[in-house]
Amino acid sequence: MTSSATSRVALVTGGSSGIGEATARALLAQGFTVYAVARRVDKMAGLEAEGVHTFAMDVTDDDSMVAGIARTVDEQGRIDVLINNAGYGSYGAVEDVPIDEARRQFEVNVFGLARLVQLVTPHMRAQGSGRIINISSIGGKFYEPFGAWYHATKFAVEGFSDSLRMELRPFGIKVVLIEPGPIRTEWNEIARDSLLERSGDGAYADHARRAHAVLTRFDEPSRASTPEEVADKIVKAAVARRPAARYPVGRGARVITTSRDLLPDRVFDEVVSRTFGTR
Repeated sequence: MTSSATSRVALVTGGSSGIGEATARALLAQGFTVYAVARRVDKMAGLEAEGVHTFAMDVTDDDSMVAGIARTVDEQGRIDVLINNAGYGSYGAVEDVPIDEARRQFEVNVFGLARLVQLVTPHMRAQGSGRIINISSIGGKFYEPFGAWYHATKFAVEGFSDSLRMELRPFGIKVVLIEPGPIRTEWNEIARDSLLERSGDGAYADHARRAHAVLTRFDEPSRASTPEEVADKIVKAAVARRPAARYPVGRGARVITTSRDLLPDRVFDEVVSRTFGTR
């Protein structure tokens, strides 16, 4: 990467709200030329007014991704940082979640991310530099009832990114994982609403409603961090000469990941079961 951020070009997916929106602003403040993309272009009008380049991109549509990367490179001549932030949480008992929805969860959270990596890598390789920052989650290190498909995607992003880091290192391309804990964004509301929609009735109803209450409490300021805190960590990963392989961020993130590493499965199962009321 160049020594000054003024000539660096960054592309942020999922830029219409939450972490993506905050990251676009934070990178712009650091002198990056920033492209923010999302399906909902109207939601990025504020970013556009501030100087961020915005356009529509759907990470489940290959033509959309190919055109988006081509546009960025055509307009700027390079792409230095890719922030793979687009994603959502699909919750519900495995028995209740339609397999087509499970596939869509992987399309958005894993395969869209991977396809964008494929598209930017040749350009970064030609430059001899670049940075790919994949937004994972502490959910890529532990597990919850009713979050099987979401956690499966984040476990996949962790393994994918670790392997990718080894592959791209010889070409001067650095790969970084960001692992947020609970963050105050619309993500949590979407996840917990999908839980009740799919498992709020039937065999799992009682446990699903308890889990919904737990997820709702994670929106409280005392338990959740702001998107701006995650954005600051992403900027750090983007500009550090030697970035870490992964950055846990947010309240409780490091404690939870460390606990998962140290506690036996049976003990950790008990902690999670007590938290979610599924004992």
